[in-house]
Amino acid sequence: MKGGKYLLPLFLLALLAADANANANRKSYIVYMGDRLHDGVSPSLLHTTMLQDAFRSESKSVLCSYQKSFNGFVVDLNEEEAQKMAGMDGVISVFPNGKRKLHTTKSWDFLGFPQQVERAAMESDVIIGVFDTGIWPESQSFDDKGIGPPPTKWKGSCQVDPSTNFTCNNKIIGAKYYRSDGMIFSPDIKSPRDSDGHGTHTASTAAGRLVKGAGLYDFGSGTARGGVPSARIAVYKICWVDGCYDADILAAFDDAISDGVDIISISVGGGVINDYFEDAISIAAFHAMKNGILTVSSAGNDGPGRSTVSNFSPWSISVAASTIDRKFSTKVQLGDNTTHEGLSINTFDLKNKTYPMIYGGDAPNTTAGYTSSSSRFCSLSSLDRDLVKGKIVLCDRIGTGRGPFSAGAAGTVTRDQDQTDFTDLFPLPTSCFNLVDGNTIYRYINLTSTPTATIFKSTEVIDSLAPYVVSFSSRGPNPITPDIIKPDISAPGVYILAAWSQLSPISSIEGDDRLRTYNIISGTSMSCPHVSGAAAYVKSFHPTWSPAAIQSALMTTASLMSSRINLEAEFAYGSGHLNPLKASDPGLLYDADKSDYITFLCRQGYATRFLQLLTKDNSTTCLESTNGTVSDLNYPSFGLSTSPSKTFSRSFKRTVTNVGFPLAIYRANLNFPTGGLKVRINPDVLVFTSLGQKLPFEVVIEGTMDGSLVSGSLVWDDGEHQVRSPIVVFI
Repeated sequence: MKGGKYLLPLFLLALLAADANANANRKSYIVYMGDRLHDGVSPSLLHTTMLQDAFRSESKSVLCSYQKSFNGFVVDLNEEEAQKMAGMDGVISVFPNGKRKLHTTKSWDFLGFPQQVERAAMESDVIIGVFDTGIWPESQSFDDKGIGPPPTKWKGSCQVDPSTNFTCNNKIIGAKYYRSDGMIFSPDIKSPRDSDGHGTHTASTAAGRLVKGAGLYDFGSGTARGGVPSARIAVYKICWVDGCYDADILAAFDDAISDGVDIISISVGGGVINDYFEDAISIAAFHAMKNGILTVSSAGNDGPGRSTVSNFSPWSISVAASTIDRKFSTKVQLGDNTTHEGLSINTFDLKNKTYPMIYGGDAPNTTAGYTSSSSRFCSLSSLDRDLVKGKIVLCDRIGTGRGPFSAGAAGTVTRDQDQTDFTDLFPLPTSCFNLVDGNTIYRYINLTSTPTATIFKSTEVIDSLAPYVVSFSSRGPNPITPDIIKPDISAPGVYILAAWSQLSPISSIEGDDRLRTYNIISGTSMSCPHVSGAAAYVKSFHPTWSPAAIQSALMTTASLMSSRINLEAEFAYGSGHLNPLKASDPGLLYDADKSDYITFLCRQGYATRFLQLLTKDNSTTCLESTNGTVSDLNYPSFGLSTSPSKTFSRSFKRTVTNVGFPLAIYRANLNFPTGGLKVRINPDVLVFTSLGQKLPFEVVIEGTMDGSLVSGSLVWDDGEHQVRSPIVVFI
């Protein structure tokens, strides 16, 4: 019994340790409960009561409630508690508050969409909600001269911040910021003001005013403009220096839907998604669709591998990034007088001055524990400052340039097997090479006792192969529903000039003192607002069209792209390259509404009770939806995943709506490779006698797949409109 007096303290210590461990494992979760309540019950009260019922022994507080446009809340839980919440009545899903990442003078002209196109008087009534890092309101791109007051439908607000001198105007009609955990880190600002530049860039790409003489130093000079210069912008700041959190994304959607935006543009993505309703953007876009709002999202920057696409729900449009006919050449002259042409946007002029060269692998920061195997990539802190200061460093990977910059290097040359089609801005004179040319430079350094080089300022050159999908752009197929082709469309996302924040250097690297009003950057983040602007343009002519109708117009009028250049074909570019001018007059539409998507979800395997919770409608049932497949969703493309050497027959049922001429005859033109597959269209002629008339047809594909992918297209043609839909069969 000697140890008895220690028994209780040890027991208490064990309890305290277990409790501390449980608290340490807690993180914020999103509890999603479907559509908003309609019975007068306070969502905040409901959420608090649910927590009290679930966890009577301890106090938990709701971090954030969603109650304007859908129903849900954010709370700190451990994994066991999250599972308990998921089993409660009324809960659809419980998932961690995941972190996402942020995925012009020439680009609109390149799309065949010049400044002088016909514009609708309603353009100034269209409101684009931009979900990003905020906005720099003083930019000329957001000047409101000549623009009247906001449309009467606008119900949003502006978080005016005297401390950062942030105000809205008749161009930027609303602005809010979201940070559910309240944690703001430098250089972020607790304000809708953009300290990063990304949000300002995307907003001006979609809807910036005309600004003559815009450019980045001598590069990209011309008139900067967005797709709809008269449209209004509502800013929802959801992204910060440490990422973009799901809780904030949902809160912003909850507000934007209620505020009255027409189009939502969100250049954010990332993470592995296994369910449409465990993904914040998919959930929010569903409710936006239900309220007549089209969500346009970036496909992601994780290419070129297959099934890397982000934002692939069928009720939103996913945008790949393609090139324009502009790229930047940067020459490097070595000490042996040979000149090598690489890629970069190098604004620095070394005035032919030569500098010593060194290979990063020969300059490891051994004091910090780095070896040559890691220093060759030139990551931050990996290089020995004494060895690289004042020298041009050859690195084996294209990074941000922070490593050589912080070590005092005079410049950087990179060699990378992935370096073929684009590059970024760097804080030092830089030129990027593929492995072939990079190896030549490496051999020169190795075989020369005192290697030297100079890096010339970049020159703008023509890219005659454009447009093609850039290597970083994420590819399909859709990882949840392979038969719904994603991405949907491609748009310019490489070397895009647009407005920039005056708080962020053009390389986004701390210590770079180059602050400019316009910047050139790349990403699917840049392609997304091109489609958002085009969607707003279509909306200005057709304000009553549904989100699916606008999506159909954009997809079926897209310009054909080459599968010889883009090896992943439709999984790279979807329906093709954005053509805004044609999209305003598509001829036919593949329309869909909430009931069509509910039927799709039934066929996807979601249960009736789940969908009743989602819609808050007990009449929702899947009993009548069991006939058919997910492929029967009235989507503007046709995807079919199958097994190798297996004989199959698949039918796709579609309905098109006439929005062209009242009296029109459309004939089916089938472009599909001959071989082991046969495709039939029934009927192959559609005769319309009025506007708004709907006619059904069926596509039947049968045969055996020998290769991994076969693609073609169906074009409905009335002599004036060519309504094109890709057909893709793949293993």
